[in-house]
Amino acid sequence: MADQLEQRSAVSKPPLYVSTKDETVRMFDSDFMEFFSRVHPAIPLILYLPVVGFMLYVALWRQGFPVFVVVGLFLLGMLLWTLTEYLIHRYIFHYEPKTRVGKRLHYIIHGVHHDYPNDARRLVMPPSVSVPLAFLFYGIFLLLFGRFASSAFAGLVFGYVCYDMLHYETRRIALAEAVSSSPSLQR
Repeated sequence: MADQLEQRSAVSKPPLYVSTKDETVRMFDSDFMEFFSRVHPAIPLILYLPVVGFMLYVALWRQGFPVFVVVGLFLLGMLLWTLTEYLIHRYIFHYEPKTRVGKRLHYIIHGVHHDYPNDARRLVMPPSVSVPLAFLFYGIFLLLFGRFASSAFAGLVFGYVCYDMLHYETRRIALAEAVSSSPSLQR
């Protein structure tokens, strides 16, 4: 009986492990899945800045909206990204699931990031997740903003790219400072 309780406790409260090195952990048995769980930090720039540019082109030249309208909706989109990122981070990424499947899913989505915060290939969201989310958010923006969706969506996507780059650089600088100030990590 005591052994069963100890096992349940171990499953519900995993030991706290936080790596201070630029290291990684394998998340999937499948090489295919593992490949798509990592991404170079420049990918969001390469993938989404053209989307921002195209959305602004649509708003300014194809739809002919005044610059002040596009700028206002763009800024609103950036503000909505900030709110969205906070809500997703607070209520989804830091939700503590109770089931084994829920815990595994949570670890895949965000838990690995906390255990290996300096894993350079997992500091930005992979396109296998971000592209479907971008389509979902664009659909929501079409419903909310109608013909003005392109301007607001450009701001949301730009906010996302800025967030990813800031997140990456913050972690990269923190790792570099930790390595340079710790003789044990310089080996």
